[in-house]
Amino acid sequence: MHRLLFALDPEAAHELALKALALWSGRGPLLEVPGRLLRVEDPRLRVEALGLTFPNPLGLAAGMDKDARALGAWWALGFGFAEVGTLTPRPQEGNPRPRLFRLPEDGALINRMGFNNRGALEAAQRLAAFRARGLPLPVGVNLGKNRETPLEKAAEDYLEALRLLEPHGDYFVLNVSSPNTPGLRTLQEGPFLDELLFRLRPATGKPLLLKVAPDLPWEALDQVAALALKHRLEGLVAVNTTLSREGLKSPLAREAGGLSGRPLKRRALEVLRHLAQVPGLTLVSVGGVETPEDLWERLKAGASLVQVYTGFVYGGPLFPRRLLKGLLALMAAEGVALLRDLRR
Repeated sequence: MHRLLFALDPEAAHELALKALALWSGRGPLLEVPGRLLRVEDPRLRVEALGLTFPNPLGLAAGMDKDARALGAWWALGFGFAEVGTLTPRPQEGNPRPRLFRLPEDGALINRMGFNNRGALEAAQRLAAFRARGLPLPVGVNLGKNRETPLEKAAEDYLEALRLLEPHGDYFVLNVSSPNTPGLRTLQEGPFLDELLFRLRPATGKPLLLKVAPDLPWEALDQVAALALKHRLEGLVAVNTTLSREGLKSPLAREAGGLSGRPLKRRALEVLRHLAQVPGLTLVSVGGVETPEDLWERLKAGASLVQVYTGFVYGGPLFPRRLLKGLLALMAAEGVALLRDLRR
């Protein structure tokens, strides 16, 4: 099935896979019985972060399940948590197609989706239904602004989306770093970000994080971290997709949009190590994670949690199990009994 999907247009394949996973997600025992077999349930992998308990540190990054359609399936496939979104207060179509491209020579994807989603209200209803099932999957919610909303009114969009979704998420991420909404990355700049966080932080008592771009210089990253601490955010998600095209082999490298996957690996690790020098912030690392060694390296470098997207697209449904089994072997080889020992 996984190979057949790669014969289709990337966005058509994504939608077909998501429809199948959404159908499976609602199947009750037909989900939960195979889920018990697929999942790697091991107390050594447990993580305490953001005031929450995660069964393992491997999460699904935002963008895969924007509208919270397949949450049960992510639990069954073995993820320790999932992040839905990016969700905007009002539904929007996103950018014109084609807007998603595979670069298999580079182990990468380029997307210029443009926050296509069905809106915060519909997602809130799905999240409420999932919560009623009682499956132990922490869920993060990634928030954005609608395309037509001017930057000076961006806070109102984030506040409205948060108001609708706040009862249903375990943590929330402000996406101010997607390259596919015109002007959005301006919100990472000091004055804009200071005002946005001033407005958003009092709106929820739940963990609030900021997702940052990999293309920021060190000085700008330091300013983002300082503002996150100033406004008492719990953490940072590092990193979003990149505009860089350095070293790519694929002829599709010329396509506009954000690049994810293997080419982002080195920069994501550099940013993680830089931010890990700042005390007081929980770090979620994402970008170029393909192997158990990648996962282990991020955890040792300071990440409490690690997310995947492109690696899962190329790795298939058993990808989470392979990574977590490999992580346990690496922990044993280095004499680490419990993941929580890394944070001591």
